[in-house]
Amino acid sequence: MKMGTALLYDDEMTKYKLLWTDPVCKIEVPERLTVSHEALLKAGLADRCISVPVREATDADILLVHSEEYLEAVKKTPYMTLEDLMEFTLQYGDVYFHPNIYHCAKLAAGATLQLVDSVMTGKVRNGMALVRPPGHHSMRSAANGFCVFNNVAIAARYAKQKYGIKRVLIVDWDVHHGQGVQYCFEDDPSVLYFSWHRYEHQKFWPHLRDSDYDCVGKEKGAGFNVNVPWNKVGMKNSDYLSVFCHVLLPIAYEFSPDLVLVCAGFDSAIGDPEGKMCASPDVFAHLTHLLMNLAGGKLCAVLEGGYNLTSLHQSVCQTVQTLLGDPAPRPANLDGPCASALESLHCVRSAHRPYWSCLKHAEKQKAEEERSAESEEWSEPLKRAAPPVRTALVLPDGVVSDPSKVNKLRETFLKDSDDSDALTTLSSLTALVQKMEQNEICNGLALVRDVSMAMMCVVQHAEAAHLDRYSNVDLIHMYIEMARSFKYIIMNMRKSVWLETQTESVFVFSQGCSDVSGFTQAVLGLVLPLGYEYDPSLVLLVRSPGSGLCDGAWQQLTGLLQGLAQGHTLVLMQEGEKECVGPTASSLLGVAAASLGRLGAPLQEDVEALEGLRSRLQADWKLLQTTGPGFSKSLIRI
Repeated sequence: MKMGTALLYDDEMTKYKLLWTDPVCKIEVPERLTVSHEALLKAGLADRCISVPVREATDADILLVHSEEYLEAVKKTPYMTLEDLMEFTLQYGDVYFHPNIYHCAKLAAGATLQLVDSVMTGKVRNGMALVRPPGHHSMRSAANGFCVFNNVAIAARYAKQKYGIKRVLIVDWDVHHGQGVQYCFEDDPSVLYFSWHRYEHQKFWPHLRDSDYDCVGKEKGAGFNVNVPWNKVGMKNSDYLSVFCHVLLPIAYEFSPDLVLVCAGFDSAIGDPEGKMCASPDVFAHLTHLLMNLAGGKLCAVLEGGYNLTSLHQSVCQTVQTLLGDPAPRPANLDGPCASALESLHCVRSAHRPYWSCLKHAEKQKAEEERSAESEEWSEPLKRAAPPVRTALVLPDGVVSDPSKVNKLRETFLKDSDDSDALTTLSSLTALVQKMEQNEICNGLALVRDVSMAMMCVVQHAEAAHLDRYSNVDLIHMYIEMARSFKYIIMNMRKSVWLETQTESVFVFSQGCSDVSGFTQAVLGLVLPLGYEYDPSLVLLVRSPGSGLCDGAWQQLTGLLQGLAQGHTLVLMQEGEKECVGPTASSLLGVAAASLGRLGAPLQEDVEALEGLRSRLQADWKLLQTTGPGFSKSLIRI
């Protein structure tokens, strides 16, 4: 598969607009598309993408989801007078028609299918379609919520039919519930639909009882419809990442999709008049990165909503830059999920517990105090500069560069020994870490003779470098060691304090990783939340001899961790692990890991160990929380 990102855009889709006064529909304007595309051009991102031409969807494509009667009705709109269009519009809810909207709707659906073709045939790795009108609200026989044809639903049916794929994941991070997608697949176990949306106990549009957490699908599709209702405005980055780590990703990994489709609505970003949420645009870089490790990296993002033109184009750029493989920015403002988010999280996990092995447990935990919506002012995301070198390799015969450092390394680690090869390797490691700190190199892989010595060398170098540079508390590194048939995940996190003693927290996960299912739960539910909240500047990943970890699981771990520390990940492996060099280097270079396949239930002892550790740590690490106080089973409607 090629390492490319497709971008689909056609300014023809800007050539319709509201022709009469409607306070609800006035926010759906052509500029939504033009500012997004212009921002990609200005940032140089569009030139880095592979431009794919847009085509119109055929009748056969549209009829995969919509009724023939509805299609024939929409076909008449180009010939209607203004009065006829207004009357036609009244049949549906919160939508408007224009003489050119049928043409644009066919282009929007067709562009989505072109993106699917490009990804499924391996011409590109992933991509984004900037389309208009959006699609996720439109139903079998009705336009709705600015949507005419359901672009992503059509794409899911099209991919299954044309390419024979068995499972499709649809992630809808738009701030509105995509009821059209839900209704299309609610009895279909081959499509997993996830949506978070502003709900406010059914007071927010589209005011549907079917948007609540206990609407899990019907018949064979029960459990394959996951709704996360936001019952308060002001949700932040912590809330979004918590839901990904504790609901979406565990279920998605168990489901094991062959293709990921994203209803990429950015009205869930800060400043949007519809969403009134407080998630910064850069969080979409992390959401995108976390999804790119599924389905072998086959991901198609399709624009839905987004009505603040500033946060819209910033969020689009963050998404596309991540699809291109650039390191994600440092996560911002991760202060833990709010009480309302934890309530929704708890209810969703409880409602889906009967259907997913990864949710067969629950713990009651303390929540943070409720918060209200904050100011709609925010800073422009910092420029994301990709280092000139993506991945560096250090071999046992590395090159020594600085004699003064060599003497210090010899005194610290080798003492009376005269092992010149080990000294050379340690010197190369410290030089590599320096280049990573200076953002000259993104990540690295080192084969060493003694991983423990190499690890301590890197840790001491990192601490010394940061202590010289900062006079306040500085988060330095996150160290993860995989050893002994991967039954141990040891996270060594240090906070260095100027002129004060060092404090060290070592978390030993001594059980719960005895198979791939247990390992995956530990990574998603423990390692990632801790990593995001800790916000390291360097991730040190150590693979000790005899880890027993399969290549796929190891690559998943390596890929997921690159969302931290701006991608600065250093992998240390023993010389004897040479067979793992290829898979590890591939992951560090940005190649998505192969699917782990459909995961079975983890061992009960593994689940108990994971939940026990979560219980002990959650008071200090807020992103580990999955429930709040007083959330009793009486809240759950099953």
